[in-house]
This record gives sequence, C-alpha cells and structure tokens, in this order.
Amino acid sequence: MNVLTLVKSVLFGTLFCIAFNACAQKTNPNIVIIYVDDLGYGDIGVNGAIGVETPHIDTLAKNGLNLTDAHCSSSTCTPSRYSLLTGSYAFRNNAAILEGDAPLIIDPNMETLPKILQKAGYKTAVVGKWHLGLGKGKINWNEKIPLGPQEVGFDYSFLIPATGDRVPCVFLENQEVVDLDPNDPITVSYGTRIEGYPWGFQHPELLKHHTDPYHQGAIINGISRIGYMKGGKNALWVDEKIPFVLSEKATEFIDESKEKPFFLYFSLHDIHQPRIANIKFVESSTMGPRGDVIAQMDWCVGQISEALEKQGLLENTLLIFTSDNGPILDDGYLDYARELVGNHKPGGVYRGSKYSAYEAGTRVPTIVHWPKKVKAGESSALLSQVDLYASLASLVNQNVTSGNAIDSQNFMDSWLGKSNKGREFLLEEAYTYGLRMGNWKYIKPKDKPVPNWIVQKFVDPGFRKEPQLFNLDEDPSESNNVYKNHPEIVQKMERKLETILNP
Repeated sequence: MNVLTLVKSVLFGTLFCIAFNACAQKTNPNIVIIYVDDLGYGDIGVNGAIGVETPHIDTLAKNGLNLTDAHCSSSTCTPSRYSLLTGSYAFRNNAAILEGDAPLIIDPNMETLPKILQKAGYKTAVVGKWHLGLGKGKINWNEKIPLGPQEVGFDYSFLIPATGDRVPCVFLENQEVVDLDPNDPITVSYGTRIEGYPWGFQHPELLKHHTDPYHQGAIINGISRIGYMKGGKNALWVDEKIPFVLSEKATEFIDESKEKPFFLYFSLHDIHQPRIANIKFVESSTMGPRGDVIAQMDWCVGQISEALEKQGLLENTLLIFTSDNGPILDDGYLDYARELVGNHKPGGVYRGSKYSAYEAGTRVPTIVHWPKKVKAGESSALLSQVDLYASLASLVNQNVTSGNAIDSQNFMDSWLGKSNKGREFLLEEAYTYGLRMGNWKYIKPKDKPVPNWIVQKFVDPGFRKEPQLFNLDEDPSESNNVYKNHPEIVQKMERKLETILNP
C-alpha cells in the first residue's frame, strides 16, 4: 500500500467514524428523569389517588408504561440519589441523609450516569434538589464551590443545595450562589448557633407553622429550618416561587439543547417539607398542603411535557417519572396536611412509608414515556433505579467499565416494556434491609438501636428482632409474617442478602 492510499484509508476511516457518531447522536433519544421527592405509590391518579388530581402525570401513564413494581434503591433520599447516579448501592459508601454543608459523597474520579451519557454525545444538566454534598466540607458559599455536579458529569446545574428545610436557602447555578451580594456574605452553621436570621425556638411568633424541635433553626420566609445562617439576604429563595423557578430553568435547558441529544435530571423539591404551595395551587386538593403540592408538582411535570412538545422533541424523548422514596406522613412541620383523607392511601395497598423497610418505603410511582419506542400499557417487572445506569448505558451503546456501577444490571427491555423480566433479587435499603425474590419479601432483623426520632415519628418502620417474610401475592400489605412456615425460603434469602452486603 503506497502512502497516498494509506492517507486515503485513514481519512476515509476518520470521516466514517465522525459520520457514524453524528448519526448516533441524532438518533439517540433525549433522556429526562423527573425525580419527585417523597411521593408515594398511591399519590398519583393512575395509581388510585383520591382527593388530588394529577392530569399531566396521568397523561404520561396513559400514553406510556406504568411500572407497578419498580423501586428506588432506598427508603430515604440521599441514598436513592446516590444509587441512581452511580449504579452502586448507597451502603457501599455509607451514604446517608446529609446536612446542608456536607462534602460531596460521589467520588469525582468514578464514572457516573451523566458521565457515561456525555461519552455518548449528550449534553447533561441537573435542575432542582441535589442533596449529595458539595465541596470538601466547610463550604465557602461566597465563591464557586470546587466539587459538585460539574465534577460528577453535569454540564449545567441549577440547584437547591440540600433540602428545602435546611440552610442555606439559596440557589446555586453552576456551583455559585445566584444573586449573592459580595457585601453580604453567607455563613452557615450546623450544631453551633450563630447570630443572623432569627431562630425558630426563640421567635415562634414569626412562623407560618410550628415545628418539631429538629426544625427550629434559622427562620427564612416565615419558616424555621435545620441549621443556622446569616447573610445572603438578596440571594434567598422564596418557597412559593421554587416550582416556577425550577421549571423555567429546566425548560430553558430543553429549549437551548434541542440540536443534540440531552440528559435532564429534573429533581423536584415537591412534595418534600416544608410543603409550601403557591397561591395558584392552594386548596386545589382536599388534603391541605400535602395534596396542594402534589398538584403543584403535577403542574411542573406538565411544563416539561409542554416544552418537549413545543420543540418537537416529545416523540423521541425517553421520559422517566419516579420518586426518591415513599411518602412521609409526619414531616416535622405542623402544616395541617391531611395525608390520610377519606380513602386516599399515599402508599396504595402497600405498608410503610419513607424510612421503612416495608414495600411502600421503596415501591414508588414509575412511568416510562417514549412514544417512538414504548407502547402504552402496564408492567409488573421487578425493577430498581440502581439499574438505570447499566440500562441507559446499553441504550446509547456505552460499555460500563470495570469497577463502576457494580450493582447495576441492564434491564432496558423491561424498562421499555419489551420484556416482563425483572430482577431475581432486589435490595431495599432502609434502617434495616429488605429483599425481594419474586413475590417473596424478606426483612432482615435489626438488633442495633433505632434512632429515637424514627421510633417516635414512624409507628411501623419495619424493625423487628426476628426475621419477617411475606408473600406479596397473598398479602400485599405485609400483615402476616410467615417466616416460621418457610424456613427454606428464609435461609435462601438470608444467604443472598449476605452475599450482597459482603461480596
């Protein structure tokens, strides 16, 4: 082969690769994950909600796939978010609920879901609640924070740093506080009280609603938070405006990214505490504030659908609607929310709630909408959010490299309704562990003390000193513990759980 022929071959090969990658980028679907906070399986219309209407979510379900046995990986928020983005169970990194100034818990050197989508040519963004830590600890809120979504794989970020009931009550855009006045710097403290915004336990007359002792720190917008804060007055959010701000940022990203595939992780604040509905949604339900913010959340979902449709992107967008854990029925604020109104059951027929090892702790509403590929219907495949990493990597023809996403499995066909095959075993993390094997549900005994606030607030978190085994086919509400009748199943599930926890 002469030099000219060699050059032509190399040039042709290069052009072919460029053309192939460009074609792949155009044909790959946009991916949107709408991640709701504390929404129970039964809190949407299609799953039987009573007292609140969710027309936008129900439309997604009508035209998409309603997954009736899909689970977040943990019954609490930070662990579920960690697993979703890393493909690894949260216990492997001791991930737990974080304070507002906690360091980033995702190793910036590890591969993540957004990073693997970046490799496939995707533009990536996170808008909404983060709660995965920032920086290395002792955060300086008055300059760009060095570790956060960018290092995890997001090209753009607009965040609530932790939760709505924690300081600092400011938005971060690309890891900098929005509208911060340098002459009014922010200081945040957890534990040590600092002078600044009034404290809830000293000034109850300033509060919109009273709280438990845990939520009696800095009062901002008439709501006392966890932690103490001073400064940053110009940057403070207004709770009633949060859904509008987040929806606007998410739809702006969609509008600006329509020329190439994009991944949007839209992580809503609702229906997390404090439940503060905009006047547009007040009394839109019969549940009080909890139902009103469900309606508010549904409106946000509609904004995303409308933005995609406006840009002609809805047909080829894989949209996954789901929640980070089950419903919380006592959230620390005396807001007169009526969780159990009439026949409404936030967890549907399932027992438990947020923090619980029972089914309602992790079995969450999950809808997949992709008109180009997904047929409308319902699926009972046993699926976990930890598997979205490997599944979506497969969808965009990316390999999961060794040592990454070690707990994630490829069930893309099941997420798209092409198969009803789900996990043989599915882990449910809580303050103890639950394990599913088909319709069998095992809950590991727990001898260690449970935090007092869990015991006080949640009547049935799922802790016992003896094993629990339920047949969900016959007993979906987990009311009849049959472990003594099936020792062989208990032993098999105990062995499997041990191999997961100690590989």
